[in-house]
Amino acid sequence: MEGGDLELGELLGAAEAAPPGGSVEVMAHDLHKRFGAERVSFLFVDLIGQRLVRLAAPDGEGAGRGKPIDLQGSVYDSVLQSQRQHVEPDGQGGRRVITPVTNRGDCIGVLEVSLQCADDTVLRQVRDAAHALAYIIVTDRRFTDLYHLGRRTTETSLAAEIQHQLLPSAPCCEAPQFTLAAGLVPADDIGGDTYDYTLDRDTLHLSITDAMGHDTNSALLATLLVGALRRARRSGCDALRQAHHAHQALLSHSRGLATGQLLCVDLETGLCELVNAGHPWPLRLRHNAVEEVKLSVNLPFGVAAPTSFRLQELQLRPGDRLVLLTDGMQDRGAAAVDLATLVHDSRRMHPREAVRSLTAAVLDACHGNLKDDATVLILDWHGDRRRSTSRPGAQR
Repeated sequence: MEGGDLELGELLGAAEAAPPGGSVEVMAHDLHKRFGAERVSFLFVDLIGQRLVRLAAPDGEGAGRGKPIDLQGSVYDSVLQSQRQHVEPDGQGGRRVITPVTNRGDCIGVLEVSLQCADDTVLRQVRDAAHALAYIIVTDRRFTDLYHLGRRTTETSLAAEIQHQLLPSAPCCEAPQFTLAAGLVPADDIGGDTYDYTLDRDTLHLSITDAMGHDTNSALLATLLVGALRRARRSGCDALRQAHHAHQALLSHSRGLATGQLLCVDLETGLCELVNAGHPWPLRLRHNAVEEVKLSVNLPFGVAAPTSFRLQELQLRPGDRLVLLTDGMQDRGAAAVDLATLVHDSRRMHPREAVRSLTAAVLDACHGNLKDDATVLILDWHGDRRRSTSRPGAQR
């Protein structure tokens, strides 16, 4: 057995030389060479965070794509929630080591290996390897469908395929000023929900939208809507101008209506400028109290009537949790869920775990059969600790 620190340059070189779907094999070879690691595999988290799918190295036992594993209550669930490495006997005289594979808060999955020697130095090196694997997978999934396939545990319809491609590749993001996470549980007949975010040097852009209709019609409408919003955002438009571009795109192509909320958050001050186009009010958790943020409501995007969108301001304070949602979290069977209580009770959870808690409650209330997409985006605002300012006129 050979030890030694992780040779990052050598590992990245090997990963680049291998096929884009060979990241696990490269990592397995590296861990075997340095520590005699056996049975190396990577387990993907599926699209809605309920199950895992194992991808073993080609020369390992059970190589290939395994059957889905229920995440809730498993040791993998504990590892992902705590973001801590887990070590236990493997039943063959060695140690089973499970390590989170996470990039900027996005839980991609876990790395599982069997080791004969698992002292502190070796365990630290396995953690470093898992960290490197996260970056390798984020890079390689641009070139292969393997990692997209790994996140799917059910057959995907055309509408669902379109909808998935509209979402950010990472449902969670961490930065010094904030942590955000989002989740979308699709209806049996896709309902047109999307969420989006991007981080500039000084601004966090967020959106949550709900295109009217179902199946491919709503998916196509959502495509037009998200495309118009991203084009405007990438042209430097603020939330108000983004709203106008989206509205005109829907009118020009006669594709129907959509509700949405667009937010631009100043990373230095926490001042949020937003537009609410016919969308449900968000919830805010502040000082252990949950309340609706009663924004002014403009008409939805695409309404063929004289309309103007209002730019509103909302001041975020350190410790705030802002919860954006679509009406699928509140309508029909989902109405039985007390969202405000759930938001309060999950206040100590990481946003990604709180998202899973809320969407799971709605799914349970609807007995697993949603009539409309259920989407939630949670933003925890930590603030710029160098200063604490707000502007007069903003909602507080």
